[in-house]
Order: sequence, then structure tokens, then C-alpha cells
Amino acid sequence: MQLTGFSDEAGTSLDSQIKATRELGWKNISTRGIDGINIHDHTSESFDAMVDVLEAAAIRVPEFGSLIGSWSKKIAGDFEITRAEIERALPRMQRLGTKLVRIMSYAQEPWGEDQHEQERFRRLREIVSRFADAGITAAHENCMNWGGFSAAHTLRLIDEVPGLKLVFDTGNPVFQIDRSAAAADVWQNAYDFWRTVREHVVHIHIKDCRYPRTPGEEPEYSWPGEGEAHVREILTDAKACGYDGYIAIEPHVATVFHVADKTQVDWQQCYDSYVAYGRKLEAILCELEWSPV
Repeated sequence: MQLTGFSDEAGTSLDSQIKATRELGWKNISTRGIDGINIHDHTSESFDAMVDVLEAAAIRVPEFGSLIGSWSKKIAGDFEITRAEIERALPRMQRLGTKLVRIMSYAQEPWGEDQHEQERFRRLREIVSRFADAGITAAHENCMNWGGFSAAHTLRLIDEVPGLKLVFDTGNPVFQIDRSAAAADVWQNAYDFWRTVREHVVHIHIKDCRYPRTPGEEPEYSWPGEGEAHVREILTDAKACGYDGYIAIEPHVATVFHVADKTQVDWQQCYDSYVAYGRKLEAILCELEWSPV
């Protein structure tokens, strides 16, 4: 097991992200956005400059948090957008030596409406195949996408998409209704979700929060182990099962990553909370007698 994190929650610039990583004593960054832009959308020149900085700092990138099939993209949208993202991502991941790309299964349609399941499966088969041909593992995250409707939906993806693996986010089930349940008001349980899909999980995101008052509301994010995402229980079980992948922090405690107006963000607070979050996770792992290698 090794530790990494979505360091764009510590700061927008690569320098600030590396500084936070070093302050934690870590050597890895889960790359998502740099200067507010996802790395598969940067120019070739700016990407090359980033690589130089990362190499000089001896920082590895084990995970690329792509926007491929993300919650922000409708399944009825143009698939050529996805194909273009793959084309840009592949050489950049190969340059970085990154072997895992986070993908999703496109935005959830309102419950009761056509979810276009077969089109989702078709697209994900192509996405997974393209990355696999380059020696890269595509792993689906249980976010606000079709696969995030429930653990059963995630397993359906595994059945329908050969070679697909999973990123499990501990916090995402807390603010989603279980769409496999008979009732329409049953919240997901993160520990149950984990136990159902864990054999397919190759990467873990640590996020913690408390259930919203009503569906659609933003949850109250918390320090790891202090919310309702069963972080300690999931990590205890992962250790017992011999999990040997990466564990990435995705705090959200200072500001929600998806906030539209970045000028309203207190980035010093974000930096400080990112480092504090990493240390709190380390403390939990220490309690579990689980040391990074």
C-alpha cells in the first residue's frame, strides 16, 4: 500500500501541489487539475513543462483523474469528445509512467428516465480496450454516474465491460440514494458497497462526509474517520483482504472541488487542510498497524 492524493485540492499550481506532497513526506500525486485545467486538456508545451518539474522533484503520478465519461458529461453527448480525451491522455500517461486512469460511466439521468445503458456499456468497452492496448488500467469510480447508482450497478458494469477495474471512493455512497433498493429513499451504505465490489477494486479514494438532509444536497464533508463513510471499517477490511494498491486522499473539507468560482476559494485553508487530512489518514493507518511501503 502507498499513499497519494488529489493535490489540486491543496493548490492550483504544480509548485503548491508538490510542496504539500513533500510536507506530508509523500512521493506521489494523483494528477487531476493543474492551474485549473485537467492534464489531458493542457497544451503540449505546458504539459512538457509540468513533466520537467515533476521529474526534478522526484514525484511520481500513479493515477490520472481524467474527465473521461465523468459526471459532467451526458451519455447523449458526442462520443468524439471522449475519443479525443483518450488520444490526448494516452501519450501523456505513457510519458509519466502512469498505469491507472480514473474513468466514469457518464452522468446519471433522472431516475425513471431512459439511462441508455447499452450505449454506456458500448462506450466503456471501447474506452477500456483503448487503454488496455497501451498497457494502462481503466478503473471506474463510483461517483455521480450510472455505475454509482448502487453496488449492483457497478457489478453490472464489471459483467458488461471486459477488463474494467474499480476505484472505490469511500465518501461517494454517503450522498447517493441506492437505486437498486425497493424504496426510493434508501441511502447507500459505504461499507456494504465496499464489501460487494472489493474484489474488483485496484485503487481507493478516501473521502468522508455525513448524510445530507435531503437527496441532491451537498453533504457535510469531514475529516477521515469522523463522518458516516465507514472509513476505518473499510480500511480495516482492505488490510485484512491483502489490499496492496494505492490509497488517495480527496478531502473536500476546505472547499468542494466542483465549486464554480475559484476566486472565492481560500487556498491557504485548502493547503493546510490537505496536509492535515493526510496526517489524519496516516494516524488511522498507524492505529491499524498498516504502514505504507
